[in-house]
Order: sequence, then structure tokens, then C-alpha cells
Amino acid sequence: MTDIVGVIERLWRYPIKSTGGERLRGAEVDGRGLVGDRLYAVRDGEGRFGSGKNTRRFRRMDGLLHLSSRYPEGSGRPELIDPQGRPVADPTAYLRTYLGRDDVELAREGGISHFDQLPLSVLTTATLDWIRAEIPGVPVDERRFRPNVLLRTPPGTPPFVEDEWAGRTAHAGDGLCVEFVRSSERCVMTNQAQRDLPHSPLVLKTIARAHDNRLDMLAGILTPGTVRVGDPLVLE
Repeated sequence: MTDIVGVIERLWRYPIKSTGGERLRGAEVDGRGLVGDRLYAVRDGEGRFGSGKNTRRFRRMDGLLHLSSRYPEGSGRPELIDPQGRPVADPTAYLRTYLGRDDVELAREGGISHFDQLPLSVLTTATLDWIRAEIPGVPVDERRFRPNVLLRTPPGTPPFVEDEWAGRTAHAGDGLCVEFVRSSERCVMTNQAQRDLPHSPLVLKTIARAHDNRLDMLAGILTPGTVRVGDPLVLE
């Protein structure tokens, strides 16, 4: 039995981890995820990657969300974009001044993954709309949760419907097949200010209270393919 659970409304790729991403009309997906997604990161002298939290692999570096990144057409190396929307000529030099650290550099992924967990994140409009309704005074859109896919779900779809997909496979676009595994455990990064979204602790508090700090559905890639905005997601 198959079921069309929604249609891809927006696609997001984040060339440099923990910076703002770029919206795409279509994307190739390989075994690692959207091609080029989080392929680069800000790395410190201890080998930890810039993030919104401190862990064994990640170091909190406030301010990265005010930057963004994109791949120029025909280029395999991303551009770093400053808070005014201007491309940076020397990303490493800029980051050292911007962060006030002389031990950071823009680094391509090597033997240690830049992903927090699994390579593909899917969030539904049903869940996003629920969060907006719970905290009406706080501007909320999917950028706070950094999914790769925002999926437009039919009217009446309950929030957190993504939970029902765990352990199932799905198809989308030209040949893509994924296996849904689990939801993401959220951190303070959802609260942080970025561009036109202000800081608000209510975002994480709302998710923690209602859904045990978990939001979206993460997937592994079974078969690479290509997806586009408007493609249906078919659950098996």
C-alpha cells in the first residue's frame, strides 16, 4: 500500500554548516544527502565544527546564523555571504575577524561527518503551522529548523504526522528512495536569531513541552535520485 503524504513545497541546502542556506528548485540526492549539503563547515583548532551547541564534535559559535552560504553556478566551492548579503572574498580571514578567533577556518568534510545525525531532514507544514499557532507573537518559519524538505501536507493533517513515518520507505522525484528512521532532537539553535528572525526561547520550550524536544523526520538514502519542488512524496 502506498500513500501520497504531501508535496515538496521548498528545498533547502546548507553549503556551510550552521549558516543560512539556499533555496533550490531542484536537487540531486546521493548517498550522502542533497549534493553539497553541509559539505563545508567552520572548523576550529581542535577539529570541532561550528554549531549552535557544544558536544564532542561541535563547538558553539554564535553569529553563524547571521551568515549564509550558496554554491555559485558552476562552482564546487561555496560562497560565504555576510549579514548584508555580500559575498566574502576570503572566508577563513573573514570568519576569524567575525568570530574573534584566530584558530578557525572554512574546511571541507573529511573523515568526520558534518551532519548532526542523518543526511535528510523532512518537516511538514502541518507541524510548522502548529508551532506558529502555539507562539503567535514569535516569527517562525522552517529556517529555524533547517530541514532539507518542507512538505506541504493536505488540510486536516495533524501536527507531528512525521512520527508515523519512522521505519517506512518513501519515493520522490526521479528515482529517489529513502528510509525514515527517527526525528531530530532539538537544541538552542532553534531559538537563535537569524536575519529577520529574532531570538526567542519560546521556540524550544514549545517543542520540549509538546513533543519531548523532537521535531521533523530524518532519513537515510536507499537509492539516489533527483527531486524538485512540486514532487509528491509517496510513502510505502
